Amino acid sequence: MTESLAEPDRAASALPTCTSDSRIVAARFAALSHPARIEILKHLSASRSCCCREVVDHLDLAQSTVSQHLKILVEAGLVRFEPDRQRSRYEVDHAALADVSASLAALVDSCCSGG
Repeated sequence: MTESLAEPDRAASALPTCTSDSRIVAARFAALSHPARIEILKHLSASRSCCCREVVDHLDLAQSTVSQHLKILVEAGLVRFEPDRQRSRYEVDHAALADVSASLAALVDSCCSGG
């Protein structure tokens, strides 16, 4: 039986020794696994915050598509969502991205240090 990369929670729940930190890191890596979400993060990083429409205009994707990608990034904790009257605002959580970077560096170090 093959595991789906799109369903990290189901795969992680099959591993009883998986720590909650590992589950968070896996969810964040899964959120980063789509090119459109990488482009959204780049666009959000270039500005203080953006509304969905600004991201749509920049990426030339459907509003519903951008909304879904933003939802995934928010749920993974990589992007913060702030309601702002008629237009909700999104901004990158830089600390969360730094944690992802540190987690990846630690994983690579632990896997490659025995060389």
